[in-house]
Amino acid sequence: MGTTTINGVPAHPLWVHAVVVLVPLSALALVVCAAWPAAMRRAGVVLPLLALVGMASVPLATDAGEWLQERVPETAAVERHTEMGDELLPWSVAIFVLALALWLLHRGALSRFLPSGPDAGAGSGGVSGPGAPSVSGRASASAGGPASSRVILVVGTVLALTVGAGAVVEVYRIGDSGAKAVWHGF
Repeated sequence: MGTTTINGVPAHPLWVHAVVVLVPLSALALVVCAAWPAAMRRAGVVLPLLALVGMASVPLATDAGEWLQERVPETAAVERHTEMGDELLPWSVAIFVLALALWLLHRGALSRFLPSGPDAGAGSGGVSGPGAPSVSGRASASAGGPASSRVILVVGTVLALTVGAGAVVEVYRIGDSGAKAVWHGF
């Protein structure tokens, strides 16, 4: 089984379906986990792994698509779709990087890079109350206080929303251009 064909049939549609499912699912999971720390604690390593698999599916789809492009009639719609397909990888990389950073942050692995202040060491990761981010029960004196943890939560959520929305819009635009390239005139 190659990345461009499966049993002699173009693999691009298969890889595209993986991208269409995994990239938006990763984006949604990232937003939920960034905005709701309890979800991040439950998701654990699944979030960055999901984002990694989604990210890995993008070059497989584009590689198979470029192979297929060489074997179909050249049209402006096919060319446009191929060019747009190359625009998704940076978005999926951003989802993965944010998912990994969020997971490491909740594990406490990034605590030495966070600002420390007069509230340092206050509770588990600085924010207290129901649904507050816990660094998996690992208190860290350098994790910053409640104010810095709230800022990190807000900034992380805004970044997740921005990257997630951008990726979903790109998946839609690329898919729409591909559908138009295939079905135009039928």
